[in-house]
Amino acid sequence: MARIDRRSFFQLTGRASLGAAALSSFPAMVAGNEVGSALATPDSASRPGTATIGVTARLAQYVLASKYEDLPAAVRKEGIRTFFNYVGGAIGGSNQETVEIAVAALGSFCGPPQAGIFGRRERFDLMNAAFVNGVSSHVHDYDDTHLKTIIHPGSPVISAAMAVAEYHPTSGKDFLNALVIGTEVALRMGNSVYPDHYDRGWHITGTCGVLGAAAAAGKILGLSQQQMIWALGLAASTPVGLRESFGSMNKSFNPGKAASDGIFAALLAAKNFTSSDGMIEAKRGWANTISTKQDYREITDELGVRFESALNTYKPFACGIVLHPAIDAAIQLRNTYGLKAEQISRVDLRVHPLVLELTGKKAPMTGLEGKFSVYHAVAIALIQGMAGPRQFTDRVVQDPAVVALRAKVIATIDPGIKAEQVDMTIVLRDERKLHSFIEHAVGSVDVPMTDRALESKFADLADGILPPAQTRRLIEACWNVEGLADAADIVRLAART
Repeated sequence: MARIDRRSFFQLTGRASLGAAALSSFPAMVAGNEVGSALATPDSASRPGTATIGVTARLAQYVLASKYEDLPAAVRKEGIRTFFNYVGGAIGGSNQETVEIAVAALGSFCGPPQAGIFGRRERFDLMNAAFVNGVSSHVHDYDDTHLKTIIHPGSPVISAAMAVAEYHPTSGKDFLNALVIGTEVALRMGNSVYPDHYDRGWHITGTCGVLGAAAAAGKILGLSQQQMIWALGLAASTPVGLRESFGSMNKSFNPGKAASDGIFAALLAAKNFTSSDGMIEAKRGWANTISTKQDYREITDELGVRFESALNTYKPFACGIVLHPAIDAAIQLRNTYGLKAEQISRVDLRVHPLVLELTGKKAPMTGLEGKFSVYHAVAIALIQGMAGPRQFTDRVVQDPAVVALRAKVIATIDPGIKAEQVDMTIVLRDERKLHSFIEHAVGSVDVPMTDRALESKFADLADGILPPAQTRRLIEACWNVEGLADAADIVRLAART
């Protein structure tokens, strides 16, 4: 599969026809943030009296007009990879303490058993099943990531879409189309307010993911344009997630709740529960309330031509994405020089400010806290040569050898280092210095995980939860989701027997 980067969108994707002339081009954004500050239809200036179409309405129009056949092949492929990575992650997280607590807490209060939970026997009602799957697919911090915004779109969008697909039977092609479109909505919303929104303390996966979840759910349910406008508006009223939650179970609560709320919004809208028609762009709407930056062109420009979902990436390491360059550098130096912890005197890191802001925990006490410690991440990468879920458990975080090496890691902010980079120097006891500079970590858009690497990751996550034969059947089914008559066969095949 050809990799799509920011410079080659138009060459690779071409201009997709959505069957609606209004979607083919967009004029400049009208200045100001009042309710009417939106985008006019392309030809409205030549037709006196024609009303402008707002951002929320334009987005709803795009969601409903989009067809599977309009998706470029490379975008479909990345949608399948996103789905594949999600299913493995949801199964891998299904037996974690966070998920066990959620299932125990909600089991007695669920409605009819309408939808399955990946890797488990239980079946819950739509919204609670989506919540649990959203939690389990994110709990390892091993899910897909849009590096421009640090959004993990799969957990909220796919959790919502799969639950609704069990209630409203959907072909694999239509499911994949809803997945890509929902992902596109979430990521474009993120582009419009990042980084200001994130800097305020919002967990952007939840706040933007809920709109993507509503779009995907509404697409599968077959909402009318007015109903889709209302669904997006209702979803915009439920932004969920604060960065203070990072390092606790609350972090995975956020995409789970976004998935559930997205379905909630779509189901209400399907029965004509109304909302403002300009909930995204209005003066007191979503964008102006949660961010000091609003760039509506990021939401509406080149819809159906430029695909943010094609920039989705997949983690080789089960922790915050800003840690990946440091882990990559540590593993490379360890393997190249056959390093042992006892040889190391000091590890010097030069990092982007966001690394210490997000992952500056020097003495994590739990596995979840370890996912937000650059010191722990470097220590386990050097000792074990890996950074999967097994390296972020309470036991490993408290291991004396890990604690000792962690204390030798010194991280210094360097404004010249980008968020996707790291400069690492390891000083050995014999005074030798080993150096590595990571420009793009493995798993990034520039150094993507291969399909084979994703399969290995999937099998490792499913190990001990599903029998090997079942895992192999599930892997094949996920890669071939487009050909399924019923997309929900996937979650049924992923149930623990």
